Amino acid sequence: METIDTKASILLVEDDPFVRKSMAVFLENCGFHILQAENGRKGFELFTEKVPDLMILDLQMPGMNGFDLLAAIKNDNSAFPTIVVSGTGSRDDVIATMKLGAWDYLTKPIEDMVLLELSVNQALEKSQLIKENKRYQLHLEEEVSQRTAELQRREQELKMTLISIVDVVASMVEKRDPYTAGHEQRVTSLALAIARELELAEERYEGLGLAATIHDLGKVAIPSEILAKPGKLTSIEYQLIQTHAQIGYDILTEGTAEFPWPIKTIVHQHHERINGSGYPLGLSGHDLLIESRILSVADVVEAMASHRPYRPALGIEVALQEISKHQGTLYDADVVTACLSLFANKKFSFEYS
Repeated sequence: METIDTKASILLVEDDPFVRKSMAVFLENCGFHILQAENGRKGFELFTEKVPDLMILDLQMPGMNGFDLLAAIKNDNSAFPTIVVSGTGSRDDVIATMKLGAWDYLTKPIEDMVLLELSVNQALEKSQLIKENKRYQLHLEEEVSQRTAELQRREQELKMTLISIVDVVASMVEKRDPYTAGHEQRVTSLALAIARELELAEERYEGLGLAATIHDLGKVAIPSEILAKPGKLTSIEYQLIQTHAQIGYDILTEGTAEFPWPIKTIVHQHHERINGSGYPLGLSGHDLLIESRILSVADVVEAMASHRPYRPALGIEVALQEISKHQGTLYDADVVTACLSLFANKKFSFEYS
């Protein structure tokens, strides 16, 4: 019978020199490289030193017997192909050796050595399949890891590109409305501080920051003379300014950039109120994203605390009184609590250039 690998090495552990010699000669004639050990201790030493492809061993040997050797091999390599050739042949021995990891059990004397060759070839074939499967799994894991790393790299590049776009848009908006220069940056700082206080999930925190940076994007469509008007706005002018939330949403919706966060929705909702009295959709309660509820509070506080063309700054105390007065009606109760806590504990303050 032709073997599957004439280069395979076999460790033969047998204390009977006649039996060991006869099996060694037969297997060498089959094309295998044979290592011989006269007892279990020597067998374990050769196994550790030479790392054979397969082991054939007797059970009843002085010192370290076959059971002990099987147990030692199993601890070191549970998938190592091992064939027991023993003169006992008892049912208990067969069961015990299989539990210890033996792949086959032959009873000696072996009347037809072809049975031994067949058992060896079958064990080597199975071992080869196991090794190939492990290599395949390792290669697959490495390929998945590489592709995952590449996707993460591309995702990070996309995020950086989108962030750059957001920064450019924010700069453009502020140049058209010089009286509110720094407004979006300050709103962003407060919104993110509130989000941290509420322990908002990291992925939502990132999206909130970008949305806050361009939440007044729609003002690019509002005439600059209205944005910079020093006196009180007329009803029509105020209604025109109110359109900026819808316009900002429309711009982001029509754009080609696909954000991995609900930025356009946050921008759309930043003037909505909990009781439904906001604009442009009149949404209420939990129809509003938590990011939108955070942004609306940060926007109101910053706007009231800062100077506007139509009025001087009202100050932070007045702004905090406003959100406290309407906590749970106009503004999300938890968001207001978090915002008040930030200022009360001096964990946040606006920075003006």
